[in-house]
Amino acid sequence: MAPAASAAPEHEPFCVLLVEDQASLRAQLCSELQRAGATEVLQAADADAALQLFKLRRPDLVLLDIRLPGSEDGYWVAQRMREAEPGGWTPIIFLSGLDGDGDLWRGIEAGGDDYLVKPVRPIVLAAKLRAMRRLRDMRRRLVQLTEELHLANQRLNEMVELDPLTGLVNRRGFDRILHSEILAARRDGTPLTLMLCDLDHFKRYNDTLGHVQGDECLKAVSRVLREVCMRPRDTAARYGGEEFALILPGTPRSGAMTFARALGKLLASRALTHPDSPGGHMLTLSGGITTCVPDATTSAESMLIRADEALYAAKAQGRNRFFSFEMQMDTIEQRHL
Repeated sequence: MAPAASAAPEHEPFCVLLVEDQASLRAQLCSELQRAGATEVLQAADADAALQLFKLRRPDLVLLDIRLPGSEDGYWVAQRMREAEPGGWTPIIFLSGLDGDGDLWRGIEAGGDDYLVKPVRPIVLAAKLRAMRRLRDMRRRLVQLTEELHLANQRLNEMVELDPLTGLVNRRGFDRILHSEILAARRDGTPLTLMLCDLDHFKRYNDTLGHVQGDECLKAVSRVLREVCMRPRDTAARYGGEEFALILPGTPRSGAMTFARALGKLLASRALTHPDSPGGHMLTLSGGITTCVPDATTSAESMLIRADEALYAAKAQGRNRFFSFEMQMDTIEQRHL
């Protein structure tokens, strides 16, 4: 008998399920498997015990005798094992005294991966064990690499959709999220609010204090927007320059106006100075609001046009306010109701 102790690497456990009804042969094979590098050998003498051990322990390899006591043979056991591991794969090697092509084909059809004719030579068994162990390690590594690639792609997508200055969602991410929320609101029959915001007289801010200080101001405003977006699906985005956008799923018209007033108060509480503002010495924000329950005609473009028109109306009425066409009022008028 050729020595097989070094045939399989020992760096990781390797569990084998041996299904054989003859006790003497089962003991012999168990001993040879252990010499070949199997760290654990589970033993079963019939179909029911084999399936129970397979489901309970999920071995790395199954050595399965075709002829088993009772009404079910090894082919049936292999089929049940395959059904018990959807999406997984455990190699199954059949053991049989038969060596015809038909027997081999039937074994493959039943879910087997290889076929050994009894009596099995130890060197052949050791070689099969080593090959299956190598395949197991390669498959695990492939699964690990796939998971790592998925996580890397997630991080890359997050980086691609983030504005580097403010840390808010950028225009690309905004377009994707708005489209997705329109579809969700249309499906659920729920309201969706979009706000476009613009810092009042921000060009004069940059001209007076410089672009470096202007960038710091944009960061401060972004922190306010993140703070006011308290629900998980509320999204604050940098739309471009000193323009920002807010996507508020499940927010009706009255709720949108209340949200806008809260945003204005929060910004005012931060007391960000604007030394060249015609309306005073504090930085203010103007915004346009549109709210709808999306239907088949609703698109991201139509909502953006509506919000932009409302933003223009807010500026025309004196800035430092939000205007809603649906409510036909701005936040200043609503405050006095």
